[in-house]
Amino acid sequence: MHFTASDGLRISYFVDDFTDPWTQPATLLLLHAAMGHSRRFYAWVPRLARHYRVVRMDLRGHGSSQVPAQEPPLSMDRLVADVHELLDHLGCAQAHIVGNSAGGYVAQNLAMSSPARVQSLMLFGSTPGLKHSQAATWLPRVAKEGLRKFLADTISDRFPVERTDPRHIEWFLDEAAKNDVPYLAGFIGLMTTLDWSDRLAEIRCPTLIVYPGAETVGSARAYDAMAARIPDAEVIAYEGMPHNICDSLPDRCVDDALAFLRRRFG
Repeated sequence: MHFTASDGLRISYFVDDFTDPWTQPATLLLLHAAMGHSRRFYAWVPRLARHYRVVRMDLRGHGSSQVPAQEPPLSMDRLVADVHELLDHLGCAQAHIVGNSAGGYVAQNLAMSSPARVQSLMLFGSTPGLKHSQAATWLPRVAKEGLRKFLADTISDRFPVERTDPRHIEWFLDEAAKNDVPYLAGFIGLMTTLDWSDRLAEIRCPTLIVYPGAETVGSARAYDAMAARIPDAEVIAYEGMPHNICDSLPDRCVDDALAFLRRRFG
């Protein structure tokens, strides 16, 4: 399905709801990582959708959502507005939100700017921005080598290659290569300028922070700051795992998300 954002851009989303028809389930919104799309959550949906109305949005410029023009420049405010407007479109006053990597950046900013819209946050491999990371070094390599080759050459930063089905990695590379590279450069470039560590105390909702113990994308120290500054935070480490925990360990991620939601909301 699609809706039209306030700036005229066409945004894609999916709704999966296999809850009992006589209930009124809460909404659980899944926001994917940069270079990804909502279908990367394919392994999450079956179990989550038995308990929640599961909504997956393709961030603007990703998946089946329209790629915006280069002007006006992309901003975090615009990405947050897209989520606001999707929730409005669905008639949803508030939602539980899962944010994977850059999807979590958007979710954190929504929770800070509009706390009434966010019932809880579940952040997977998602730091307070990418300013203090090596991500800015990706862009010249992608421009020179191409996105697929760059990701293939650095795949061990994202997947435990020796424990991953090679077909999964090929699918990941093929899907990532479908991205519009100039837009992606602007998207990642924006994230590398942002750091809201000093605002983390503004996140007031119950928050689950799940991070890869062998983090290779953001700064691992950022997770310590999140745990210290978000007032109501629980932290879980997936020891030895590189960045893409949502792809590599979907069942474990769902287990931890559902357990958190049960503890906090029954």
